[in-house]
Amino acid sequence: MRIQDVHRQLADLGAKPLHIGRIDRAWLKGLPLDTGTRNQQAQDFLPLSVREGLPVLSGTLEGLVRLRSEHPGLDGSARLLVELADGQTVESVLLPRDGLCVSTQVGCAVGCVFCMTGKSGLLRQVGSAEIVAQVALARRFRPVKKVVFMGMGEPAHNLDNVLEAIDLLGREGGIGHKNLVFSTVGDRRVFERLPEERIKPALALSLHSTRADLRRQLLPRAPHIDPDELVDLGEAYARRIGYPIQYQWTLLDGINDSQEELDGILRLLKGKYAVMNLIPYNSHEADTYQRPPGERIVEIVRYLHSRGVLTKVRNSAGQDVEGGCGQLRARAQDGVSVARKAPRLIGRFGA
Repeated sequence: MRIQDVHRQLADLGAKPLHIGRIDRAWLKGLPLDTGTRNQQAQDFLPLSVREGLPVLSGTLEGLVRLRSEHPGLDGSARLLVELADGQTVESVLLPRDGLCVSTQVGCAVGCVFCMTGKSGLLRQVGSAEIVAQVALARRFRPVKKVVFMGMGEPAHNLDNVLEAIDLLGREGGIGHKNLVFSTVGDRRVFERLPEERIKPALALSLHSTRADLRRQLLPRAPHIDPDELVDLGEAYARRIGYPIQYQWTLLDGINDSQEELDGILRLLKGKYAVMNLIPYNSHEADTYQRPPGERIVEIVRYLHSRGVLTKVRNSAGQDVEGGCGQLRARAQDGVSVARKAPRLIGRFGA
């Protein structure tokens, strides 16, 4: 279901744009749709026909998502397994400091070799109303002041729905533009569409390697954009909107943590309007992939930061509760281990 479908139903009930805006704000706060203000109750503001139709619409919106299970983490996060109306499930993550990570697809077609979500492939798109319904649901638990589109799915592959959700959250959801973070592996359509949008979100680009050949192996079905070109596109967008690009780098021991890669990061990002987010892989004992040792992670951060690239370590939220994206859903779907075998990667074994 899309936001425009919700608005069409309200218009059919006789709601005007100002009525729709108030109802949107109540919905996005996780409140009843007929919530008034301190000085004006709904019966003094909404037309009778709209008030009479709200119970049915409320039922429809309530049915978009429901909390299937909640998994609090020791870091203050909470992973939410969210069931959609058709029984499919996605993950949302309540982050520390009033953030929320939402899903934009059921599954994913990119097939990143280190991501559990991609193992199932793409099952279906998540509608724009289902995306914002994840925010409304989360706000019943705690405040949400930042939304990152970094959960299950590749937002660029569901672009219309994601941009529609961003527009509503930025206009009526009380979330600043730079606190709406669009995460993508890189797609030229993103760089064409985002600058033209009314709400221009921050951008997080999944880099993971400065070597084009290795990046294609790590992200096998991502658009073939060489790292140099991807950084150039990101830099142009950052300068246009006035806040930096976040480059995401999942650290894989022996694969993309070499000195060659670190020097490649310096070559690409030094002097750029950018932040490098290092994400140590959320590994399990049976995984082929592992995170580098802690001392190596510290060395990497010091090396990059001291040479002019702002570098931060971003551990996956809720690592003690199936913190890797898609792991919670996989466990709920079939109860099998989340361990998986890795393909041979030239980054580890040489060209």
